[in-house]
Amino acid sequence: MNRAALVKTNRQLHFAPIFLAICGWIAMATSGCMVGPDYHPPHPVAPSGWAGVPEAPAKHPSVPTAQPAELTQWWKQFDDPVLTQLVEDALKTNLDLQLAVAVLRQSRAARGIVVAALWPSLSAAAQYQRETTLLSQAQAGQAQNLYQAGFDAAWEIDLFGGQRRNVESADANVQASTEGVSLAQVSLAAEVALNYVQLRGYQQQIVVAQKNLKSMQNSALITRQKAKAGFNCALDIANADANVATTEAQIPVFETSAKQSIYALSVLLARPPADLLEQLTPKDNIPGVPPQIPAGLPSDLLRRRPDIRQAEAQLHAATAQIGVATADLFPKFSLTGTVSWQSNLLNAWWAAASRAYSFGPSATWAIFQGGAILSNIRVQEALTDQAFITYRKTVLGAFQDVENALIAFTKEQEHYKSLKDSVAANTIAVDLSLKLYKEGLLEFLNVLVAQRSLFAAENALVQSNCSITTDLIALYKALGGGWETIAANEQPAASATAPVAAK
Repeated sequence: MNRAALVKTNRQLHFAPIFLAICGWIAMATSGCMVGPDYHPPHPVAPSGWAGVPEAPAKHPSVPTAQPAELTQWWKQFDDPVLTQLVEDALKTNLDLQLAVAVLRQSRAARGIVVAALWPSLSAAAQYQRETTLLSQAQAGQAQNLYQAGFDAAWEIDLFGGQRRNVESADANVQASTEGVSLAQVSLAAEVALNYVQLRGYQQQIVVAQKNLKSMQNSALITRQKAKAGFNCALDIANADANVATTEAQIPVFETSAKQSIYALSVLLARPPADLLEQLTPKDNIPGVPPQIPAGLPSDLLRRRPDIRQAEAQLHAATAQIGVATADLFPKFSLTGTVSWQSNLLNAWWAAASRAYSFGPSATWAIFQGGAILSNIRVQEALTDQAFITYRKTVLGAFQDVENALIAFTKEQEHYKSLKDSVAANTIAVDLSLKLYKEGLLEFLNVLVAQRSLFAAENALVQSNCSITTDLIALYKALGGGWETIAANEQPAASATAPVAAK
């Protein structure tokens, strides 16, 4: 290396610390400068109370109240150990929940990629070559070895905050994925409870059908006995047999639905469909509801429902992307540096004469892109508008879910009471009609009508009882209950590397 080159290199090395200090000072001075709009959480207007909450809940059993809602483990309010165990097992093994956890892990890893852009990059390279120069056709040249090694460094200074906006967007995406896990927990707990209640409802319908079948078979026997005595005609026998067959035909339908509910529960627990048959086939009652169910205030819903918080996080992520796109309007400044060693002798590889340096700043500015940058900004603004509209729809949908569940749960109480009175009246009608028929004071058609009415009323009563419980489950789900059950550092057992909660 000649003297001029050495002087040039020394000057570069002399001014390098000064330039680094200046760039560092600029970076610190502008660290708070980020282009694009700052995110401000939306504040939707919430109703002051729920329209479906009765004004005087103390006078009615099993009604929602305006008290603060305790929804952490709402399924335990049914006091059904089987239901509690099923929900807790599902929260550990369900595949949809594991899928949501995997999406969260992906979001966290993607954030790591974005954060890496804020740091300098450093790479190393090494090469060995053996070259031979051909002097003539008759004489070969002397072979030479060439040893090369070096380091390259680059750092893009985030003067206008494009990279920091990207990190902000990635953080919001992680939050959205975290809320996705919570949303999966809410849906899972409700889905398990709904299938379990429906199973018990079908089982109770089987019990009602079998009880009425015995009563109808007894009536058919009476018609045959009266026919032998010559007191009635073949039409009564045919009607009685048809009544028995119609009722008997309902039982396989209920049994099919019950088995399908068991299969659905097994799959929700990530088990083969028939895995829970032995455990759940024995008939049991429909879980009862507590005397009062707190609904809380509508404003609480905005903080509790995971889908609302997820929509808000997605709005935050979209807003930050406007800043990422806006940063492309401004120049990008980078610091680059290279140090290398090159020699044809291995023992002289690290000598001063084999060493070379290169260092300096660079700037790039996309002056003309045919309007692509401005169009990208408009794209991100439109995506933000879409996210805001989605957020508003989610909030309104959440309020509607709660109101629907409240009115359905409250009014089903009245429906159940009327059906209960209907069952009592139809029971008396069956007993009286059968007694009068035996005494020959009434035609069998009246017995037939009374028995069919009783069966329909009892079946409807079971369905109403089931609806009360499922409406309550829908209310718990609408209120956003159930996701708090998995702590911040816990995760489904089948996914040992998948954290659940946010960072």
